[in-house]
Amino acid sequence: MSDRPIPFNRAFIAGNELAYIAQAVANGNVGADGAFTNQCCRWMEEHFGARRALLTPSCTSALEIAAVLCELEPGDEVIVPSFTFVSTASAFLMTGCRLRFVDIRPDTLNMDVGLLPGLIGARTRVIVPMHYAGAACAMDDIMALADRHDLLVVEDAAQAVGAEYRGRHLGTIGHLGCFSFHETKNLICGEGGALLVNDRRFEARADIVRHGGTNRSQFLRGEVDQYTWVDVGSSHLPSEMVAAFLYAQFEAFERITARRHAIHRRYDVGLAGLRERGCLRTPAPTEARHNAHMFYVLLEDGHSRDALMKWLRASGIHAVFHYVPLHTSPMGRRMGYACGDLPVTEAVSARLLRLPCYYELEPSDQDRVIDAIHEFFNRR
Repeated sequence: MSDRPIPFNRAFIAGNELAYIAQAVANGNVGADGAFTNQCCRWMEEHFGARRALLTPSCTSALEIAAVLCELEPGDEVIVPSFTFVSTASAFLMTGCRLRFVDIRPDTLNMDVGLLPGLIGARTRVIVPMHYAGAACAMDDIMALADRHDLLVVEDAAQAVGAEYRGRHLGTIGHLGCFSFHETKNLICGEGGALLVNDRRFEARADIVRHGGTNRSQFLRGEVDQYTWVDVGSSHLPSEMVAAFLYAQFEAFERITARRHAIHRRYDVGLAGLRERGCLRTPAPTEARHNAHMFYVLLEDGHSRDALMKWLRASGIHAVFHYVPLHTSPMGRRMGYACGDLPVTEAVSARLLRLPCYYELEPSDQDRVIDAIHEFFNRR
């Protein structure tokens, strides 16, 4: 058996990435909004059913545009999960709003929709569901609540590119959706993201905010004779080389997705015996079609999780914990939150371990991970 290290993640070339980067350079436009950017946006609109897709430098960037489009005022409230990446919260906090953290469900690890009515008040303006591990939140219930209370829904679908909920792609159900193409995601370009505009009210302004608050897009379309500053905004434009790399990944979407599902199934089957013995928990089956973004295990307690992580590291296997709850962070405490406020989030954070999961993970390496986990429990 090989003893070479197994990383948590490894970036990969799916096909035409390097050729397309060379083509972008030869085209003479390595800045923004060239041919490959336009092709990426059209691809997302056609394959995912988005009304409008705008490529951005990151999912953080997409979330920041979304926060501006929501037109929040100081004192307005935005409901977000605490078990998420910091950008889900900080993009909205920068508008001066107040964050209301919601606990998660113990099965899907997504926001607990049953808790939302107790958090919605007179100043609530936005709900931000984050689809953990590419498994869908209960979007029908969230959208019904939003309609009832006249709220906006911004989907943080950073982990959910290609995942579905009742026949619709995640990121296209809320008023706005945000994707990530970070190197740890299913489709990658190093750093990259997209804003999906699903409500016609936001189309024109989203373009303006993305272009630094200018009407540059109208100028390029010949609708105005010059472009100028017309609104708030920032530079949310990725380079053509990033778009060229990403477009090659889009071309391999079906193959990449199938490979990740095969990895997910191999882990699920290989760890079934430990799951049945009650040693650990694996991702819960859902009615929605996930995208096999990650495979995690939940241990009995934090001590067991840390011990398994240390055991795997000693075996040359890089497994990692995930989010430290935002509400228990120094920033969260400054907002008045404390340990104990969101018990499911805190328990999950202490017990969760993510296993290596990337396109080029060989079956033999995956079996090493599975065998090492079995050996850990057999020695206890």
